[in-house]
Amino acid sequence: MSLSNEPIFLHISSIKNIFKNTFVCLIVFSLSGCGTINTVIKGDSAVQYNLNQVKSPCETIPRIYSGISYDICALRGKPPRTALWLGSAPELVLIDLMLSGVLDTVFLPYTIYGQMSEGSIHIKY
Repeated sequence: MSLSNEPIFLHISSIKNIFKNTFVCLIVFSLSGCGTINTVIKGDSAVQYNLNQVKSPCETIPRIYSGISYDICALRGKPPRTALWLGSAPELVLIDLMLSGVLDTVFLPYTIYGQMSEGSIHIKY
């Protein structure tokens, strides 16, 4: 009685696909709430709305390393009601700080230009 390696190979490849798809989903989910994506890609109005929703005491955010500043301002605000369902917001923001630091460095030339031409992002209406 010989055992075939084919079922094991198919099983391993399906596990790899599951991990790959899970990893891609986690990245997409992380980027949707990423401070850098909110400040650089979505624009000033999204930043104002989001930080006013959590009642952040921040009045302005510099465009240079704005993702990290956004995350710190979000930490200083009150947690939203959805935090009860989605988990603890501080832990998610602390994880996002690492991703925002990397992305802020990538966008640094663009944000330096934006800071010089437009100034800081004003949070309070």
